[in-house]
Amino acid sequence: MKGGILEVYLESANGIRRTNIIGKPKYYVIVECGIQHHKSKTSKGSHHKVSWNEKLTFELSMYECEKLTHLGLRIMDKELFHNDTGFVGEARVYLDEILVEGTEKGLVELTPKAYNVVLDDETYKGEIKIGLKFIPNAVIKDGGKDLITMESGYEETVWSKFVDFCKMSWWRLSVYGRKLNPDKHKRN
Repeated sequence: MKGGILEVYLESANGIRRTNIIGKPKYYVIVECGIQHHKSKTSKGSHHKVSWNEKLTFELSMYECEKLTHLGLRIMDKELFHNDTGFVGEARVYLDEILVEGTEKGLVELTPKAYNVVLDDETYKGEIKIGLKFIPNAVIKDGGKDLITMESGYEETVWSKFVDFCKMSWWRLSVYGRKLNPDKHKRN
């Protein structure tokens, strides 16, 4: 299937809001491109200068290339004692011109540029630096990545449940065996 490939180079952020009081912040970014989204690895560095240096790839159909308007970047912070995460801020990168120019020229690449991070109250605090590369007329897999990810996730889940069951069964048998023959298992 013909489409385009959008590569997002997630470089760094600086001056962003710190949401947790205790511990070193562990920032990550959720990048949304149309209906697709990727989660970055957790950040390296201090609170003031955060770095990821990670490339995320989005495979877009021709329809998605025509309808796509922006790229959403949501910066999150892993909390130390909670399962949920703290919202730090977000940024939007409008892609209209990049997609049109890439389609006309055959390829467009933008060096990393800083974008303002918008907080909950619509104020700005800090910047996130990203680079973009758009490759039009590329052959893309139709849902191939998602299918592989879903299948491998299913196998891991089934396998982990089986291993957990085996561990539980052996543990129960050993405890039950000790209850049946308490003299055999006594220490002298």
